Amino acid sequence: MIREARTHVSRNEPLLFELSSPGKKGYQLPELDVPPVDAAEVLGAENTRAEIEGFPEVSEVEAIRHFTRLSTWNYAIDLGVYPLGSCTMKYNPRVNEAVARIEGLAWAHPYQPEPLVQGALEVMARLEAALAEITGMDAVTLQPAAGAHGELTGILLIRALLESRGNPRKKVLIPDSAHGTNPATAAIAGYAVENIRSNERGMVDVEALARIVDEDVAALMITNPNTLGVLEVNIRKIAQILHDKGALLYMDGANMNALAGITRPGDNGVDVMHLNLHKTFSTPHGGGGPGSGPVAVKRHLEPFLPVPRLKQQDGKWVFDYQRPLSIGRVRAFYGNFGVLVRALAYIMAHGGEGLRNATLDAVLSANYIRKKLEAHYEIAAEAPSLHECVFSDARQAKHGVRTGDIAKRLIDYGFHPYTVSFPLIVHGALMIEPTETESKRELDAFIDAMISIAREVEENPELVTKAPHNTRIGRVDEVTAARRPVVRWRPK
Repeated sequence: MIREARTHVSRNEPLLFELSSPGKKGYQLPELDVPPVDAAEVLGAENTRAEIEGFPEVSEVEAIRHFTRLSTWNYAIDLGVYPLGSCTMKYNPRVNEAVARIEGLAWAHPYQPEPLVQGALEVMARLEAALAEITGMDAVTLQPAAGAHGELTGILLIRALLESRGNPRKKVLIPDSAHGTNPATAAIAGYAVENIRSNERGMVDVEALARIVDEDVAALMITNPNTLGVLEVNIRKIAQILHDKGALLYMDGANMNALAGITRPGDNGVDVMHLNLHKTFSTPHGGGGPGSGPVAVKRHLEPFLPVPRLKQQDGKWVFDYQRPLSIGRVRAFYGNFGVLVRALAYIMAHGGEGLRNATLDAVLSANYIRKKLEAHYEIAAEAPSLHECVFSDARQAKHGVRTGDIAKRLIDYGFHPYTVSFPLIVHGALMIEPTETESKRELDAFIDAMISIAREVEENPELVTKAPHNTRIGRVDEVTAARRPVVRWRPK
């Protein structure tokens, strides 16, 4: 019987353990040119082990083909649009990589003596200055390792300032449209969390805010634009309400890709904010790292920034540790230097006008998608969209199809899914962020796929609820996979 023949593109790849055959090896060692030594005798039997039982035995070509085939499974921004809302999966220009690989920068170590890394320190100083200018803030620390880490740093700065005034206060207010990590950040910093409901336009209800802000409130953590992709147009009024009661305004800068070059949070009353370099400034997302979450502050918070701080002394860049009001270190090393280099390269390559144009293009792309899809999917908020648009599955749910089903069907069309079921205030959310780097042709292909799926839902909903159909592994039992994951290979 002739078995079905498929290319490696559609064939599921076995594990190396499953490819293994006794006696195969992918190496050839030369004859030993020194006297043989019994490792157990030299090191002690307790420090040695026998051959690893079950270790895969494969040839060199089998190993090479195995990992090459696996590499072709990866979906990446270099292959197509990556519409994950709230993630800003934009293309990373190759010039960023070229600059980061300059020998003197690529090999710089955080613990090298300051006189030997003046160029690297100047890179950091220039990036701090650029981010301060872009955000309208007075000072920046590059130390936090990621966005959520920057959040925590920002709230600790607020706490330190309030403590210096004699009262750290008790609670932090968080709108229901804020980024999902904000409540955890406030709790870790020792604050009680009080949520604020959005109004019918998907924005902070200013009148409701004014009623609940009192002397127990330390800060409001706001995401602007919020997770609905909506601009908080009353941001100055919000800041004034807080400041009148001695509270501070923290802004989550995750969505700065909608503001850069257009408006500056510091000019609108924001006291402290973090930035995500991997989002707005096109550094690698890196599969969870390395990241960088710089924190920008107004002048009254600057004395509390983490040590060390960069400063000039006798014409040289040095680290200043003599800062008695500082919250201390928040990280052992000083940021992820390679990421910092990439961000500065991106900013300098674009300039002010280029950053502004990138923002305008991001907003245009999101609104193009919104306009094309709003006849097929329910828009979540009537207010204008900025860099991302959020739909719900309300129309598709009438046919028994939910947002997760639509996302899985989208894979069959060759696209990475959008962000599923977030933000939580939108039931059955479809969160789409195209960024500024996608062409109209790519956007149209994505739009056509989404419209086709909407039609399939009406004509043949089972086709969607059982998707994906073209992947190596079909729909899995997600509950079982989460509760009883298989994380290691066992022989049958």
